[in-house]
Amino acid sequence: MELERLYPAVSPLTLLTTALVVATPLCGQASGSGVAATNTSTVHASARHDFRVMTVAEGFDHPWSIAWLPNGDMLVTERAGRLRIVRDGKLLAKPVAGVPRVRARGQGGLLEVLPHPDFATNRFLYLSFAKPNDDESLATTAVVRGRLDGDRLVDVLEIFEAKAWASGNVHFAGRMVFDREGYLYLAVGDRGEAPNLMAEHPAQSLAQHQGTIVRLRDDGQVPADNPFIEKTGAMPEVWSYGHRNPQGLAVHPQTGDVWEDEHGPRGGDEVNLIRKGSNYGWPVVSSGINYDGSLYSLEAHRQGMMSPLWTWVPSIATSGMAFYTGDEFPWWQGSIFVGGLVGERLIRLTLEGERVVSAETLLADVLGRIRDVRQGPDGFLYLAIDDRRGQLTRVVRLEPVAGDVESPR
Repeated sequence: MELERLYPAVSPLTLLTTALVVATPLCGQASGSGVAATNTSTVHASARHDFRVMTVAEGFDHPWSIAWLPNGDMLVTERAGRLRIVRDGKLLAKPVAGVPRVRARGQGGLLEVLPHPDFATNRFLYLSFAKPNDDESLATTAVVRGRLDGDRLVDVLEIFEAKAWASGNVHFAGRMVFDREGYLYLAVGDRGEAPNLMAEHPAQSLAQHQGTIVRLRDDGQVPADNPFIEKTGAMPEVWSYGHRNPQGLAVHPQTGDVWEDEHGPRGGDEVNLIRKGSNYGWPVVSSGINYDGSLYSLEAHRQGMMSPLWTWVPSIATSGMAFYTGDEFPWWQGSIFVGGLVGERLIRLTLEGERVVSAETLLADVLGRIRDVRQGPDGFLYLAIDDRRGQLTRVVRLEPVAGDVESPR
């Protein structure tokens, strides 16, 4: 198990088998999905289900986040600063108006789109983004809330600006999620701050937001029960700290806990269970090394710091994550799916309670850089594919091959 934990891509549970079947040139639409998909002839095998990859929409400029509205519209952010709508199976030519100005450099730009849990009533959308200062010499992570009126955002209000200003263009994070109680969680990266033996790293300081997950009310106000609200000098929004570059947030469907994945340096990508007020160790502890081969730390664990539930060495450059709860893939229910950028793969993690017990690699080097992973309202898995050159950018979904496996129930 220890070898599998360090090198899950070569786990005996990992299966990637591609078989070709007779092509059927047609377009199909799943019942209730509201989004058409182009059929494909390639069948991919996993330990539990055979599936096809269907193209839903293409022609995006670095898609970053996927979300759905109650009417079936699919929203997709483009890192360059546009919010797009896929309606009735077609990518609308005109982006949503009213999106804030972003700093679209490096890893920065327009990041997450997240509808309010009561969107059907209040029409609120939340956008996270790399916010520039006036002369664009600096940037930080920020969140706005606006009301979707037709294909336009109105009443746009900035509800949070991270104290994480830096000149670099990396580690903005930006993932958001609402928990069961309606609190908004936002991941803020460490902004690429290099460890310095002579000074405390910002991710280990509560005096700013670098390397943290913050917890807010839906209007941006600070909840009264946040862990550091009464600590002198601490940012009251901080829920957890010691993070490097979080790229996925998801709420466990049974427990309601928030789970996270984040980038390590060379090695040490992590999956974490986020606990109130906890320190996740970066860069004091890490399973990764510096890009020049030097060590960040001789410790992978330390008492008083939360250890990851799963670690990748070498890194896969984790991205979006989702718990699967749908009926389309019954054997996958309860699994976590995590995308990989550098690894260009989809990982299925099997859980036993709060333990990750195995990892299965799917679609390795098949689709390209997987930027986001979502379960759609139709019960299928959707992936945002972000080619580094911008040429293979699309949204796809995984659909089961009929009769591939008996239901576990």
